[in-house]
Amino acid sequence: MRAWKEEPRRPRDAVETREPEATGVPAAGGRGEGQRPRIGFVGAGRVGLALGVAFHRAGWPVTAVFSRDRERRERFARLVPDSIAAGTPQELLDSVDLVMLTVPDDAVAEIAGSLRLYSGQAIVHTNGLLGSEVLWPALAAGAAAGSFHPLVAFADPEAAVEALRGATVAVEGDPRLTPFLEDLARSVGATPILLDASHKAAYHAAAVLAAGGFVALLDTIVELGATFGLGEAAALDLYRPLLQRGLQNAGAIGVAGALTGPAVRGDAGTIAAHLEALHRDAPDSVGVYQALLRRQIAIARARGDLSVERAAALLALLEGE
Repeated sequence: MRAWKEEPRRPRDAVETREPEATGVPAAGGRGEGQRPRIGFVGAGRVGLALGVAFHRAGWPVTAVFSRDRERRERFARLVPDSIAAGTPQELLDSVDLVMLTVPDDAVAEIAGSLRLYSGQAIVHTNGLLGSEVLWPALAAGAAAGSFHPLVAFADPEAAVEALRGATVAVEGDPRLTPFLEDLARSVGATPILLDASHKAAYHAAAVLAAGGFVALLDTIVELGATFGLGEAAALDLYRPLLQRGLQNAGAIGVAGALTGPAVRGDAGTIAAHLEALHRDAPDSVGVYQALLRRQIAIARARGDLSVERAAALLALLEGE
């Protein structure tokens, strides 16, 4: 029996909402020197499966998984050799040093509240918004909590495994644990960044815009293309060079410097014509166009391309005043 199992669990009435006292959790997760910590997953959906496969391929011992979904458990065990299916999340703790909580956002706090770690263990969630404090109810003295959020789309697990190479992973939590989480990210080819919990909401909002927000913009472009006979593929082919060039220019000369278009020129006639066409042919796109043009006007104003009066006139035009 390993030493960490000999530590008593913290009684339920000892659970607190403050950060647990730092008592020296080993950076390697509680095993002997030179041994990598055993990793277990609570949750075997797309995120859990992709990370389980990636960690296994990087040489980490992924030893256990828990999921209520039998098909997901079996797929995880098939793709991550030597992992066993635990009957409950708490049972999983008896065979791992590090728990990766890869469950839906709304389930993180509930599951963390049902667990009781041993001293020397660690628990980490993969939510981009929540801080590690949501995991504190699971901690015993000497345990640690953190978060590990890859900036990767997990629509397809195998593609996500490949996408981890070169991706960014946001790491946050107990300072005794974060150096290990940074090493874990590097081991799968990702680049870690260390965040404070207070910055996670802004970080995650930007991620949502970069992923889902960009897709929403593409959907708007496709909708407009349909008004003059283009299918989805044709619309994306038509406007892809502009999208790619905008991103390249932003990287080369800065975001503000990359802005072009009627907002920079103060071209009210063009914007009025756009609004008329959108109201007539694609009314669902009007709000997207208005929001993005407001931002472009603000950038153009900051660049010095628009006077206060000209910017005000464009904003009034957008609002139909």
